[in-house]
Amino acid sequence: MAEERFCGPAHRFAATAGSTGEKLYAQMRLIRRFEEELLARFEEGQLAGTTHACIGQEADAAGVINHLRQGDVVFSNHRCHGHFLAYSDRPDLLAAEVMGRATGLVKGRGGSQHICWENFYSNGIQGGIVPVALGMGLAERACGRAGISVVFLGDGTLGEGVVYEALNMASLWSAPVLFVVEDNRWAQSTPVEKELAGEMVARAKAFGIDAGEVESTDAEELYEHFGPLVDEVRRQGKPRMEVIHTYRLCHHSKSDDMRPRQEVEARKAGDPLPLQRARLDDEAAARIEKEVEARIDRAFQWALDQPFPGPESISDPLAR
Repeated sequence: MAEERFCGPAHRFAATAGSTGEKLYAQMRLIRRFEEELLARFEEGQLAGTTHACIGQEADAAGVINHLRQGDVVFSNHRCHGHFLAYSDRPDLLAAEVMGRATGLVKGRGGSQHICWENFYSNGIQGGIVPVALGMGLAERACGRAGISVVFLGDGTLGEGVVYEALNMASLWSAPVLFVVEDNRWAQSTPVEKELAGEMVARAKAFGIDAGEVESTDAEELYEHFGPLVDEVRRQGKPRMEVIHTYRLCHHSKSDDMRPRQEVEARKAGDPLPLQRARLDDEAAARIEKEVEARIDRAFQWALDQPFPGPESISDPLAR
């Protein structure tokens, strides 16, 4: 891929300089190593609350968020770490938050699922996040700004009625919202064929919303795919839904995994990290991996050294 400069929130990404391909690998490597370290520290009792990793789905975050601009809004869900790291490039603040520290994103009160930083938000209430993201997109337009709203939801979330109320309103009011459905084939322990009837894209089209789908775990393919779609939402000021058929290589949350082991093993052939690494020369890949490892070590060590929040933070956890 030709060298490009990211124009969105990911312009902050500093792990490496170089081509778009190198930056995509650096982002995904940071997300993967953060999640692996997080799960290891959960087993050691260092985390506050639960956690849901996105191992295997890193290409989604990199492929979509790198097209956003300053002022755009991102709304994520319970599996939000990859989206946040692609948006912010701040593993230190996220580590402090999930470890319940006062210097975390929301002073250690939100944990793994409920965070906010600049124009990034997440919440573990499935379905309930969608009308909020819709409202944020409408607010951007009402304020005369050019920002759009991007909301990430899962295949299981399509079973929530409030999602369709939001799609209806988005269509009626021409909201600048990109609905990104990450279909990883399983809603916790239920396979998609036992939880969803019909076609996913047809659900958006029923409300007059343009919709499409892509089956890929390839970061470069997703990056090329979503560029025109983000531009379309911004230019037309209308909603769109896009379904990414992907796969989660880790358990749903910590150790709960009801999937057939043979299925998971077969899916490892589509792991987005080795796929992207193979496109880089060994020297560049090794440099990225070394830099990411150092950043992860520094982030978690810094988080460990931070104090826990005191009772004064309860009344106003977002006060700075």
